Amino acid sequence: MGNKAILVVGGGISGITAAVEASEVGYEVILLEKRPYLGGRVTQLNQYFPKLCPPNCGLEINLRRIKNSPYIKFFTQAEVEEISGQEGNFTVKVRLNPRFVTDKCTACGKCVDVCPAERSDEFNYGLARTKAIYLPHIFAFPAKYAIDAAACEGAKCGKCVAACPYGAIDLNMQPQTITLQVGAIIWATGWNPYDISKLTQYGAGQYKNVITNVQMERLAAENGPTGGQILRPSDGKPVQKIAFVQCAGSRDENHLPFCSGVCCMASLKQATYVREKHPDAQISIFFIDIRAMGRYEDFFNRVKEMGNITLVKGKVGTITEDPATKDVTVQAEDQESGRLLSETFDLVVLATGMDPTSKYVPVELPRTPDGFVADTTPGIYGAGCVASPLDVSGSVRDATAAALKAIQSLKRG
Repeated sequence: MGNKAILVVGGGISGITAAVEASEVGYEVILLEKRPYLGGRVTQLNQYFPKLCPPNCGLEINLRRIKNSPYIKFFTQAEVEEISGQEGNFTVKVRLNPRFVTDKCTACGKCVDVCPAERSDEFNYGLARTKAIYLPHIFAFPAKYAIDAAACEGAKCGKCVAACPYGAIDLNMQPQTITLQVGAIIWATGWNPYDISKLTQYGAGQYKNVITNVQMERLAAENGPTGGQILRPSDGKPVQKIAFVQCAGSRDENHLPFCSGVCCMASLKQATYVREKHPDAQISIFFIDIRAMGRYEDFFNRVKEMGNITLVKGKVGTITEDPATKDVTVQAEDQESGRLLSETFDLVVLATGMDPTSKYVPVELPRTPDGFVADTTPGIYGAGCVASPLDVSGSVRDATAAALKAIQSLKRG
């Protein structure tokens, strides 16, 4: 008889859902997350479907359930290094990376005031900077600071240690390795935004006013780098003319051959952000097909009726920048009129697709033709976007199903 615990790898919405669902029917769950906080990419959204509300409202409920559960033990800054064994009896080696901040932390922020070093803000997708010691975001769980070892000056500085009134900073923390015995594994490590540096025809990563859809979420968020104002990264001016470029790297054999399924709705949603902040702004959406199925078709029709929104059916060929003004020009073919278009914008948002993190699984798992985890290994189950492109509600449903599969696996074991 193997161990009856369930290991959930990934603390985003899928991992959190799977952990909560399994624990609330009495199963012991160990939840691992490589970041310093739980919530994953959902907590980086401004709004999410279908409610179009801030995601931290719903996340807060689940995080409270995790905090209060006697069956869930979670580790942040944790990475799986090795998996061995079989269904019902897996041995998993996990590396716990040092946070350099202990549970004594009250998130008072006095350490930040004295820290001289800075880092790119990963939570805001590089649109801002933080100190080397930082609170990941205002709703972070656990609500305590972390130190970026790559940016920190270490013991030779030590200013944060002296400033902390609670003795919560330990610059001598070392990595640890723990070994877990579990009966089933749910792999819920989610997705990465596609690497825009590969989209050289769009100047992505080179032109300041060409950003990604995930960066747009942070620009629109009240807790984002601009306080929710949609401003040009190059000069901080309000956006008056903006283009959304669909399928940026998706449905392309040279990049991501599949459709991520959520990018069209994300851009339509983001068009509403622009309309709310800048009612007179001109919005153009360049698309191949608009994937707005079922109930989302009504939302699509509502967006079309907002005014000052132009839908152009055509693949964007190139994007160029005016070095003096930093304005960006989009060149595309309007398939409906047969004309070649060249139009200049304040800001261009690339709808990049979901790059599955299945390539980082430290065990040889079967993959689908598009690279997602396939549920064909007894005892190990993919959940959420590591298994297929999904929106938030779809990820929740899929994670619930994965929890059921894991429970069934333990029963077999």
